[in-house]
Amino acid sequence: MKLKKIISGILVVALAFSITGDVCAATIDNVKVEKEVKNVILLIPDGMSTGGLTLARWYNGGEELNLDSMASGLVRTYSADAPIADSAPAGTAMATGFKSHTGFVGVLPDENTMPGLNPIRSSDKRKPVASILEAAKLNGKATGIIATSEIMHATPADFTAHDPSRKNYDSISEQQVYQNLDVVIGGGEKFFTSELRGDKEDLLSVIKKEYRYASTPVEFHDVTSGKLWAMFAPSALSYDFDRNPSKEPSLGEMTKKAIDLLSKDQDGFFLMVEGSKIDWAAHANDPIGMISDILAFDKAVGVALDFAKNDGNTLVISATDHGNSGITIGASSTDNTYDTTPLSSFIDPLKKATLTGEGIGSKLNKERSNVEAVMKNYFGITDLSKAEIKAIKNTADASMNYTVGPIIAKRANIGFTTKGHTGEDVTLYVYAPESIDQLTGTVENADIALYMAKAMGLNLNETTKKLFVKAEDAYVAKGAAVKLDTADETNPVLIVNKGAVEVKMPVNKNIAYVNGEKTLLDGVVVYNGINTYVPQSAVDLVK
Repeated sequence: MKLKKIISGILVVALAFSITGDVCAATIDNVKVEKEVKNVILLIPDGMSTGGLTLARWYNGGEELNLDSMASGLVRTYSADAPIADSAPAGTAMATGFKSHTGFVGVLPDENTMPGLNPIRSSDKRKPVASILEAAKLNGKATGIIATSEIMHATPADFTAHDPSRKNYDSISEQQVYQNLDVVIGGGEKFFTSELRGDKEDLLSVIKKEYRYASTPVEFHDVTSGKLWAMFAPSALSYDFDRNPSKEPSLGEMTKKAIDLLSKDQDGFFLMVEGSKIDWAAHANDPIGMISDILAFDKAVGVALDFAKNDGNTLVISATDHGNSGITIGASSTDNTYDTTPLSSFIDPLKKATLTGEGIGSKLNKERSNVEAVMKNYFGITDLSKAEIKAIKNTADASMNYTVGPIIAKRANIGFTTKGHTGEDVTLYVYAPESIDQLTGTVENADIALYMAKAMGLNLNETTKKLFVKAEDAYVAKGAAVKLDTADETNPVLIVNKGAVEVKMPVNKNIAYVNGEKTLLDGVVVYNGINTYVPQSAVDLVK
């Protein structure tokens, strides 16, 4: 492949507004596109710091990882108002081209306070902005998302929903169901059942009417065409080291299935793949969990690369949304021996583990009297202190990696600075076909969305105009009466009346009822707690 033109410096995020008041994002004029790509695959190893990747590579024998050949630059990950980002605004930037605030999914922040960012207009606070996935879908491309977390978790939500709270699972999951995606793969089945939803919507039954639904690998592999929605666990999926292949496919298998299905669309596709639990392991300071899912993620990258190289018309990008944990190969135990400590001192203790900390929960008996036997059998640890044994006995299964992870890390001389996110720049990985310049240098996280959009010939700003029109302003301008009916607070409905025409639009859905007759919209209705936004196609229903 010819040497890509280096783009340095480079891209300025202008999270601001043009003279006309339209939302506008940064320009990337110095990226040359001779021919637009047909497909884009974005892979996000959530919370993967460079130290974690380095550790995984050594664990893997030092062999080159699939990501290594794609390394092209650095990504700045700060949010609109903080140097350390939460996954929601970090993913929002990568999806939409706009930085945002902690917890905000697919909407603008209330304010931009970080250096170099322009103010947000008060009337546009929390306004939904289009994602690259929505732009691709609006332009006829197939779309898909994959996550090893619940599918409505922050990062997949950033590409498929709009809400000022990443915790609003009911709203986010409902939008996802009505976004008319082509492939959805991950966990979180229980959140789509009426029993656990505040709005009592039975979204699982809706999914099963619109998709081939799979909850086992056998059902999953049986799908060879059409739309697929697969969820293999009530909540998140297992770490790859703990995964039972008869119950959950690997991330690589999920990625291959999604590509196989999406690539049948002659117009091309956009796919987002998240290795979600790298971040969770980092929060727990669990090196085994991190290695487990970094290596699983890298195999998924390999699947994407193989397709892209054979296809010749596919852009593959990978970058984490933020660092996490401050992981280091070397700790206080190597203060005076860091340059003489052999590789085996770091890797051998890790190689003894056959499960993650989370995975041993099912191995402990009810009384927790077998702690020492379990730690010996599954982690090769025979020198547990009384304090460590007590800590394991007193830890709930769901939090076990927070206890076991640091126990393993101590013996492997692995250091951590925090159980939270970190603000360092992270590595950018890009594989670009010959027709497009590779993105290089130090870039903003928001530039990734803009680069993907330019590569596919999409316009995020125009997509926002088409999908998110402020309902009250648009309908009042047409002489119509508009109100948000919140008689059922969990199922609000936008009602528009003009003359003999009444239009009812349930929030979070792509459905409008015109005098009772159902019609489908090209986007979902969004309420951000302040205003209701509708697609232009909904505005056009009222003459």
